Amino acid sequence: MSTSLSITGPAVAGSERVFTPEALAFVGALVDLFGARRAELLLARRERDARVAVGERYGFLPETASIRGGDWKVAPCPADLEKRHVEITGPVERKMMINALNSGADTFMADFEDSLSPTWENVVLGQVNAQEAIRRTLAFTSPEGKQYQLAEKTAVLLVRPRGWHLTEKHALQGGSVVSGSLFDFGFYFFHNAKELLARGSGPYFYLPKMESHLEARLWNDVFNYSEKALGVPHGSVRATMLIETFPAAFEMEEILYELREHASGLNAGRWDYLFSAIKKLRGQQGLTIPDRGQLTMTVPFMRAYTELLIKTCHTHGAHAMGGMAPFIPSRKNPEINEAALAKVREDKTREVSDGCDGTWVAHPDLVPTARAVFDAALGGKQHQKERLRSEVSVTAEMLENLAVAGGQLTEAGVRQNVSVALQYLASWLGGNGAAAIFNLMEDAATAEISRTALWHQVTHESKLSDGRPLTAALYGLFRDEELGKLTGSPLAPQLPAAVKLLDGLVLGAEFPDFLTTGAYALLE
Repeated sequence: MSTSLSITGPAVAGSERVFTPEALAFVGALVDLFGARRAELLLARRERDARVAVGERYGFLPETASIRGGDWKVAPCPADLEKRHVEITGPVERKMMINALNSGADTFMADFEDSLSPTWENVVLGQVNAQEAIRRTLAFTSPEGKQYQLAEKTAVLLVRPRGWHLTEKHALQGGSVVSGSLFDFGFYFFHNAKELLARGSGPYFYLPKMESHLEARLWNDVFNYSEKALGVPHGSVRATMLIETFPAAFEMEEILYELREHASGLNAGRWDYLFSAIKKLRGQQGLTIPDRGQLTMTVPFMRAYTELLIKTCHTHGAHAMGGMAPFIPSRKNPEINEAALAKVREDKTREVSDGCDGTWVAHPDLVPTARAVFDAALGGKQHQKERLRSEVSVTAEMLENLAVAGGQLTEAGVRQNVSVALQYLASWLGGNGAAAIFNLMEDAATAEISRTALWHQVTHESKLSDGRPLTAALYGLFRDEELGKLTGSPLAPQLPAAVKLLDGLVLGAEFPDFLTTGAYALLE
């Protein structure tokens, strides 16, 4: 068995601290031990999709019925993860990490996934930045000379590695590219697990894009092996799982069970969940997709999903984390701020009233708003796990009925999807995976839901509210006009490639599972 990786990417400053011989051997062992199972599980996804395409329905698994509602609990929560009222997220980029850690949030999810464009430089520097953040040496000086450094008190650090479906093309094992998940997790864990524990914290993670409890079991086995291999106490790893795929909604309890010795909670990843629901049910007869602005957390199928998540978590002693507030406050337009912050407060009030123990924000300026809502509702309590929500009863039909009462598809809604997708793809191709678009912090999930809705609407020539069908020709007209509005934009160098990518995603007969897998080939 090969037990070491071959790194083929160009040298990046600081990479010698990441790719030590011992770390390469450790990550190589992870790939050897778990790479084949990962491939089998990805094949199982495709096989299930094929069965659904010919009539199989999603539903709760009869073979795991004893786990659902069973008398079991997740491991006790570490002290520094008990209070998670406000979590801030962002890519593992130096300046953003410093601002997030200093934001006053309880925790910070440093992201190698949806908000990071996985250029080789970004991925390697992300590992370097994480090492420095943990050791409190992380600093940054802007081109204008402004200095950034860590405050005395910082948010608790969690890291989100890439999902099981993604690869790292600059690392080879036996001539094949390796799992991005194992790459991101492995190097971070190897270099930082003991250091974090020595500092009174631990190796804490967010796990994205899982579709089954068997994929969660694989993560748990990776954790068990890694703890033993490095001599780290069993259970040191804590993971919060994003329930952001449609199949995972039916297995969220089993996912929590598989990781119960390492679990700290579940999170409602709203935009990715919407993307996945539309993707998985795109063959459903009569399915219509209205404007994105009408796909809110209060529509019935999203209410069912979030209430089931809260009930599941609290039944088993885990944190239930709410969704993202992506608004970017404007320092020039107080009217925009006032209206947007009112919506943020409304959204966070709904979450805490439903039973969430915490919530996500994308910008440091939103931390006080979210904190005020959760602190006021919870008082001195760190969480509200005692609210079991035993009155909640969610059926498979409630989850799979995507109907939105009064939903409409408007020209403005289509244009918004086109513009957001173009701008995000251009930003991502330019190396920035956290893009400010229309006063919102967008990541890959936004582009995914935009292109998925467009694919479905164009494929089925959905009727606009004015009666026109959204044909390929009309899509092309809107695309060209929205593209014209971006003339002179800093994104201009990447826009031709973004247009080509979006056209392929929207007009192709086949539906690619993830836009990032194809687009990754265009990154350095």
